[in-house]
Amino acid sequence: MKLLALDLGDRWIGTALSDKSQLLARPYKTVEKKELVSFLTKLFADEEIEAIIIGNPKTLRGTDSQQTEKNALHKKELEELFPDKTWLLWDERLSSKHAQNMRIAKDKTEIHSIAAALILDSYLTYKIFQKGLLDD
Repeated sequence: MKLLALDLGDRWIGTALSDKSQLLARPYKTVEKKELVSFLTKLFADEEIEAIIIGNPKTLRGTDSQQTEKNALHKKELEELFPDKTWLLWDERLSSKHAQNMRIAKDKTEIHSIAAALILDSYLTYKIFQKGLLDD
């Protein structure tokens, strides 16, 4: 089963998908916030998604920000709409800035899906280390 990452913004939501083996992350689509529920409904019908990783934008000091609180609320709303899915918050400090600095986006909206892929890649790396797959 695949994993989905969301980079939640006030207007745009970046998405990224893993492969079925949950080793690789790739940018998927950037959708307008008002389209997110219909996008997820269709995606969940088309793809086998095990869990959704939502970027959790803590401050550089590790404290909550206004956006952190918005994302926690949005996560709760999505959990209520899609209770059969697992929803996780994941530290995303500087992912959007890193995506912008990569300079690979064709337009500004692609930055959001690239940021989601960075969030997902971080989570996948964590899972690999937790499983001990990189131990000698």
